[in-house]
Amino acid sequence: MPQPTPRRSPLFTVTADTLVAVDFGPRRGPRRGPRPPGPYRRLFALPGARAFTAGNLIARLPSGMFGVSAVVMIAGARGSYALAGAVTATGLAATAVTAPWIARLVDRYGQARVAVPATVCAVLGSLALLLCVHYGAPDWTLFAAYTATATTPNTGGMSRARWAHLLNGDARALHTANSFEQAADELCFMLGPVLAAFLCGTFFPEAGTLAGAVLLLTGVLLFAAQRSTEPPPRPRTPAKAPWRSPGMPAQLAVCLAMGAVFGAMEVVTVAFADAQGHRSAAGVALGLQAAGSCAAGLLYGALRPKGPAAHRLPWCVAAMTVLLTLPLLAAALSGSLLTLSAALFLAGTATAPTMVTNMTLVQQRTAEGRLNEGMTLAVTGLLGGIACGSASGGWMVEHVSPVAGYGVPVTAAAVALLISLTQRLDQPAQRA
Repeated sequence: MPQPTPRRSPLFTVTADTLVAVDFGPRRGPRRGPRPPGPYRRLFALPGARAFTAGNLIARLPSGMFGVSAVVMIAGARGSYALAGAVTATGLAATAVTAPWIARLVDRYGQARVAVPATVCAVLGSLALLLCVHYGAPDWTLFAAYTATATTPNTGGMSRARWAHLLNGDARALHTANSFEQAADELCFMLGPVLAAFLCGTFFPEAGTLAGAVLLLTGVLLFAAQRSTEPPPRPRTPAKAPWRSPGMPAQLAVCLAMGAVFGAMEVVTVAFADAQGHRSAAGVALGLQAAGSCAAGLLYGALRPKGPAAHRLPWCVAAMTVLLTLPLLAAALSGSLLTLSAALFLAGTATAPTMVTNMTLVQQRTAEGRLNEGMTLAVTGLLGGIACGSASGGWMVEHVSPVAGYGVPVTAAAVALLISLTQRLDQPAQRA
């Protein structure tokens, strides 16, 4: 006898001899389950992410130590801040010339093959500077030794290149990674000078330079050892140079203006604190600015920004321009270092979101296979801007007043805003 054809209903499957429940519809009431991991937890769950990040943070910390350590060491031994400033300025100029070349080699031959010998050369330059200062060598040897440190690889750029390789086009996760990297930059530049000043003051004047050299070499070796996360080298790529890519000249100009903000703010804040009789407190005030940026960067990375990065950048720069008026108002109206410190903290909250968005555009507009070179060009623009901002802020402080000096970073931010507005419609199809 043939079996009857089963009849199906939304709740049951019915046959001649059995009744089987298959669906009882949606369950009423809240479902309890494990909370989904946050964006940073998902990011560092990637294989090898924690290992290369740890090494990179160790290698990046000395970037905030070497300048302060060199000034303290040279000025203490030779009694000349002018000589110390000239030596560090020479190293900065050499870095601006050398860094893009090192980055191009990194893209072409791989991070480990280039970063390790370049770091060894930079460490030897730091040790040579230490010995020249300690044993009273002629002044020209200080310039030669510190110039050798310009081969220090851009560890932040190499870390961002690894994230781009691991995430493989995941724009949301890459936004979180870029935010973390910017927060790490702020943390290193906040802790580096404090650590350098502590070591030089507590032990001996050369302690900061020596510790920075050891940390740099150790961190790069640990970072380079993580070969599983290293982007593959591109020995021959037909891609054009990053600075020739559409939109990149404008991005580098924004970096130059942003660097002027940072350079002027540092010099003017030191001068303002000195005028108040609290020069040593300038580091605390600038540290609060970096802390505000670090906190804002981590928060920004946990959010999900909408729209293309090219459309978000003017809003970020506009917020930064507005917030930078707070230190100017605090210095002009109150004259209190405490009030100024609070204003710097608030002003710093716009820095990381702006830098993250700008770096996202740099990544988008750099051809594949030359990413590290493109990001290093952005850092070079920042360094050039820092030098210009320091000079402009110093001139304004000396010829007008420290309060008027806070107009320099506001002006530089306004220039960055103007540039970003003119480029707002460039590459509208690319989204962050």
